[in-house]
Amino acid sequence: MMTSPILTDRHRRRATRLGAALMAFALLAACGGGDGAGEPSDTRSEKGESGLADAGLPVRGGRLVYGLEAESADGFCLPEAQLAISGLMVQWALYDSLTAFNDKGEAVPFLAKTVEHSDDYKTWTITLREGVTFHDGTPLDAAVVKNNLDAYRGTYPGRSPRLTIFVLKNVDTVTVTGPLTVEVGTVVPWIALPATFVQFGMLAQAQLDDADTCNSKMIGTGPFKLASWKPDQELIAQRNPDYWQMAPDGEPYPYADAIEFRPITETQQRINAIESGEIDAMLTQSGTAIAGALTDLRNHDQINLLVNEDHAEVNFVMLNSSKPPFNNPDMRKAVAMGLDRDEINELANAGFPTVADQPFPPGDPGYIDDPGFPDHDPEAAKAIVAEYVAGGGSASLTLTVQSDPALLARGEIIVNHLAEVGIAVKIQPVDQTTLVSDAIAGNYEAMTFRRHPGGEPDTQFLWWYSNNPVNFARIADPEIDRLLDEGRSEPDPAKRRAIYEGISRQFGSEVWNVWLNYTPWAVALAPDVHGVLSAELPDDGGKPFTGLAAGHPLVGMWRSGD
Repeated sequence: MMTSPILTDRHRRRATRLGAALMAFALLAACGGGDGAGEPSDTRSEKGESGLADAGLPVRGGRLVYGLEAESADGFCLPEAQLAISGLMVQWALYDSLTAFNDKGEAVPFLAKTVEHSDDYKTWTITLREGVTFHDGTPLDAAVVKNNLDAYRGTYPGRSPRLTIFVLKNVDTVTVTGPLTVEVGTVVPWIALPATFVQFGMLAQAQLDDADTCNSKMIGTGPFKLASWKPDQELIAQRNPDYWQMAPDGEPYPYADAIEFRPITETQQRINAIESGEIDAMLTQSGTAIAGALTDLRNHDQINLLVNEDHAEVNFVMLNSSKPPFNNPDMRKAVAMGLDRDEINELANAGFPTVADQPFPPGDPGYIDDPGFPDHDPEAAKAIVAEYVAGGGSASLTLTVQSDPALLARGEIIVNHLAEVGIAVKIQPVDQTTLVSDAIAGNYEAMTFRRHPGGEPDTQFLWWYSNNPVNFARIADPEIDRLLDEGRSEPDPAKRRAIYEGISRQFGSEVWNVWLNYTPWAVALAPDVHGVLSAELPDDGGKPFTGLAAGHPLVGMWRSGD
């Protein structure tokens, strides 16, 4: 090996930083992040779910045990719920929505038979399918759909939505126009309203009107119905024998007789559980776990594996721009320039995900090759910080991180990078529920976060528009507001794409968030479990959406040999 006779100060600093980061990475591996082994590109390039091609025809029956990364402590009164991906998986089991995304990213009818718009995109007519019933036997009709939409938008008595009221702020009227038809009027033209409907599960009238236990007595139209729930232990849902969607064998979905959800907070514990056969399925976005332990298990035929970055969320450092130091745009840029995102990705993720420099993922509307996000430049970052401190500012802050070992280890790498440019960072570990609550309340300075899945860009409207309660970074940018307004009402696809590309450039210029990487997701399955994305949408709606950031369907999953 050749060595350089001269080690500059910059090289010494980089070597010191790498040493500290490698220590953090060693902690990550020891605590369950995986060993980083395997060929990430080979894993990511797998098309579809491994083992499915040789699985044979679906088999009915059996019970599936699904390991979740967290409990949904506040429950499932959907208009008022704050669900992360673990809660969304339960929602997939118990509830259906009016529309669903297909593999082209289009919002197509689901519980709705048709969704049609007026010429000006301000009046939308929803026609429901006939014969759909809730788990309590009551029909899905126009009246209950109107009441659900009113509950989500904050006009239904007894329901107090926290966030969805802002999602549907552009809805002006919801009117029953027939037994199975509902008309929705909007304030301004809303091109992507069907995409907004995807996130709203329909609740039975009894649950909507339940003043005391709406959050725990869940009644939907979904493929499974609630049997029991012991928070922090298990939620069991049984097959809905009256489910409306038909499988290829001529019988209703789902294939499984029951599904049990178990919260297992640490990634390595979930991996151990699926390796031992304790659980049958799990989701993870840990790059090291995917490229290491899960790929090894797959290669030894111990699990089936589905991996992709399609329409991916982005991992990022969220900066609270409403308070010092990040109400100063230069300090936001200093953080961006102080973090070596390639190195963070190598150390924290085994280099598996794609490094991000904008909110929209590759291939989706809004993505551009160069959004102008600052490059890694520690010397420039150090100069900005020094000037800020000289002017009386403080370069000490707290970084809030979810208390998962892998995420804490990544946080330590970030701490080491920022220390090099003069920013002293203390990590504050919290559970997932507290993390979300702190984000909503603005009770943080900087926070590692995962959000903004791809697909329809209008779904990001309330996350970035000024003064919205889920604008967690407290972004106040008139240019972003203008572009979001234009994108919402522009029907021409090419013009819409250009509008959202402008948003990427504005994020690059103002550095409202510091992007780290796009989030790959893996669904790991027991070797005899199949069919994550196998159930096609009704009425030739297409194959299921391949993005996994909001969970995945459960109707088509089945176990061979039971």
